Amino acid sequence: MRVLAGQFRELTQADLAFARQIGCAGVMVNKPDLDSPAWVAFLNKEFTAAAGPRPPTKRWSALDLAQMRAAVEAHGLTLDCIEGVPRNLIDKAMLGLPGADEQIDHFKATIRAMGQAGIPILGYNWIPDGVWRTAKAAHGRGGALITAYDDDVGQRVATGSLPPRDEAAMWANWERFITEVLPVAEAAGVKLSLHPDDPPVPVLDGVARIFRDEAAFARAMSFADSPSHGVCFCTGTFAEAGADAMMAALRRFARDGRIHYVHLRSVAGALPRFAEAFIDEGSVDPVAVLRVLRDEGFDGSIIDDHVPHVAEDTVWGHRSRAYATGYIAGIIRALGAETGGTTP
Repeated sequence: MRVLAGQFRELTQADLAFARQIGCAGVMVNKPDLDSPAWVAFLNKEFTAAAGPRPPTKRWSALDLAQMRAAVEAHGLTLDCIEGVPRNLIDKAMLGLPGADEQIDHFKATIRAMGQAGIPILGYNWIPDGVWRTAKAAHGRGGALITAYDDDVGQRVATGSLPPRDEAAMWANWERFITEVLPVAEAAGVKLSLHPDDPPVPVLDGVARIFRDEAAFARAMSFADSPSHGVCFCTGTFAEAGADAMMAALRRFARDGRIHYVHLRSVAGALPRFAEAFIDEGSVDPVAVLRVLRDEGFDGSIIDDHVPHVAEDTVWGHRSRAYATGYIAGIIRALGAETGGTTP
């Protein structure tokens, strides 16, 4: 098992150095913004790339991705996974709207580019309106800022920005999508990894959330039954519906070899109300999670995912992520010592 840093969108040199300094083996980047001022300025400074405006990226080229991978590897890290395509541009495909075909073509092009650049995993989700929280600045332990969700509130509010879609429509759209893109991933040597809906409720804002429990993922893995298709197992999201259900799903998909990588975080409470928590509290037992993964032979990557915002921290959360990453690495080292295995 490899501990990585994640949730980057702008890969600054300082952040990459920090990831290596706290012992990470590599990084995952989340919908990297290759149009961001920080990244463009870095390329302009270091490589005298042509400056000037450019249209918003809808697909990444192999050269874009190779440059990003090289920047990561210069710090002694690996680029293990990209989570999400540019600006999450598969919303029309999710909802079955005009323009879906174009978005699927861009998705295929990005998969091919990732294969050419040697980046092995592309994470994706099927949440057209994104992760929902009804509180973005609740108070956790010691006044740390955390996010929270109350379904009584969530079901009363609506953005009015999405057309209503029931479960049948969302499943049909996903099946069409995965049927189109999975052969491309298989040919490119790229694994597609599906993240659960967050929060895992049946419907929000008039749109069904179909990937919310073990049964839904079993259906998805059966429909797209390929080593190139698997699960981004987010302990926090699965545990939002209950820790026991999360552990049951973890055992099943780890045993089946369908987990490509793990988001390891905790939550306090469960639906209809939960709040994000530090990794050493809440309903998720990281020791139990990592022991299951070890016992089932999981050899993939783990990131801390969401973290509380502690005092005087940065936007990305350097302090809190250092704590969570060290906590995870310490458990893995202890579990390795139990069996006489290698440690990170």
